[in-house]
This record gives sequence, structure tokens and C-alpha cells, in this order.
Amino acid sequence: MNVESRARRPGGRSARVQAAVHRAVTELIGERGADQLTIPAVAERAGVNPTTVYRRWGTLPALLADIAARQDAETAISSSGDLRTDLKSYAIRTLDDLSRPGGVAFFRAEVSADVDERHAGLRECLRRCTDRIEVILDASRDRGERPPPPERILDRVVAPLYFRVIFSVPGTDEAYARALVDDLFTD
Repeated sequence: MNVESRARRPGGRSARVQAAVHRAVTELIGERGADQLTIPAVAERAGVNPTTVYRRWGTLPALLADIAARQDAETAISSSGDLRTDLKSYAIRTLDDLSRPGGVAFFRAEVSADVDERHAGLRECLRRCTDRIEVILDASRDRGERPPPPERILDRVVAPLYFRVIFSVPGTDEAYARALVDDLFTD
């Protein structure tokens, strides 16, 4: 096989390695917790050499951030035809993403301790969140509705969910997420 045919091959070894490493991280976080995660353990579970993981991702926070971004990108946004219902679905999905095993660890990796990485990670996380909200709001506008600005949704729905999950505030559940959206419409 020549180099040109390998370059055009869809998926291939690189995709298999990425999928195996992502799956290994998710499984290990579920079994051991994010604080016990190491690149050698991930590599062993994925069946790859640790050098492969270091070469592709460099650090554990970079690997976790990559997984978080991919999971976020793979989550479909659907329109029910009602803004309040769509925002409640989005709030519940956000809560589920943060509450799943490793959810907060993935977020923390995106906003890592390194100052330059943290600013870039925060901007990227905020951009993805805002983009997802804009999809919902665009559908609402297309129906002739006048939705609230995305900043208001971030402040009144998304930020409280992140805060309460990160700090393990009791009562942070689907009913709470729905109530945040309802409160958004009562002002």
C-alpha cells in the first residue's frame, strides 16, 4: 500500500487508537475516579503504548479536554417547536453531561491550571456552549419568537448548573434544571 492510499483511508488505525483511548478513559474514570487516572493506565486499558498517548495528546488534561470537546460535538440538538421545552432539554443534557462519571473532570481539564491553557479552554468551552444555545435560539427566531439573549441563558441556566455540580450542591437534579428555565421566562 502506498502513502497516498493510506492518506485517503477513512478511519484507520488512528481512529481506532483514538476510540480505544477515549473508551479507556471513560471506563477508568467510572471505575476509579478521575483523580486516579494516569496515562500509563489509560494506555494499558486501550491496548496501546503510553508513548502513543503522550505523542498524540501530550498530557492527561489535554486528553480529557479532547474527550470533552468530542462528546459535546456528538450531542445532537433537536427542536421540539417550543423554546421553553428546548431549553429545558438543553439544561437537562448539560446537567447529565456534568453529572456523568468524569463529567466535572472533563470540564476541569478544559479549564486547566496553566494560565494560557485555562484562558483558551474557557473561551473554547464558552464558545461551544454559546453555539449550542444559538442553534436553539435560531430555531425559535425562525418560528417568529423573541427569545432571551444567549448571555441571559448562560447566566440564569447554564452557570448555576455548572456551579452546583462542581460544588456538589444537594438538589441539583432535573427538576432544578427545569425550574431554572421556568424562572428565565417569569422575569
